[in-house]
Amino acid sequence: MTTLQQAIEQTKIAGNKAFVPYIMAGDGGLETLKPTILRLQHMDVTAIEVGIPFTDPVADGPTIEQAGERALAVGVTLRKVLEELASFKEEIRVPLVVMTYFNPVIAYGFEAFGKACVAGGVKGLIVPDVPLEESAILRDTLNPYGIDIVQLVSLTSPLERIARIAAASQGFVYAVTVNGITGARSNFAEDLDDHFARLREASQIPVLAGFGISTPEQVVTMGALGDGVIVGSAIVTALHEGDFTKIEALVSASKSVKKSTP
Repeated sequence: MTTLQQAIEQTKIAGNKAFVPYIMAGDGGLETLKPTILRLQHMDVTAIEVGIPFTDPVADGPTIEQAGERALAVGVTLRKVLEELASFKEEIRVPLVVMTYFNPVIAYGFEAFGKACVAGGVKGLIVPDVPLEESAILRDTLNPYGIDIVQLVSLTSPLERIARIAAASQGFVYAVTVNGITGARSNFAEDLDDHFARLREASQIPVLAGFGISTPEQVVTMGALGDGVIVGSAIVTALHEGDFTKIEALVSASKSVKKSTP
């Protein structure tokens, strides 16, 4: 069992749902990365998804895109983020999952990127613009460094593809709960119960729900469908506004989900 999966399983054993906040590295300056990660860690989150600013973030909605633009404007890069993580690695207790796009990884070089991830305590990688059929190169080159390649599965994926994605994913399966890009939503599809039932049946590893989850009530609802949730835009907004009370409410909601998954 990998470090990332183990963290989620331990959360389940404790009777809670996993909570993974997404942050945009360097939004507010690269110097904010350490205090943000350490404060979230103190809130007892399960893992932290560290977003890397990119000029063409095809999966990101306006909130995260704007956060990325703010980070790019002050010169934040993938290399600088990994170097900053390495500077306080010994203080990091939760698994870090980097979310980036394929071009920065190619430009970095797979071997150099893998070594930098190890130095920075990175345990997982999400690359939304690399489809399942092209993802083997990431697993082959980065698994030796202890880095899980997390796969996303959409609402429109047929059963056969769900099975292949679940088999290929590592750490957890990222279950996208909406059609489209990231961002807060007020409504979700009515057949999510059936969709998550199929995912849980197909997957041997935890299934986490992400995209559109922005309120404590949605954390409870979506958390009950699987093994936990990933919250992005609401976290990015709260950090930008300095509202840690809102983040604490979201994290607390993950500990109040009563429905257990099979």
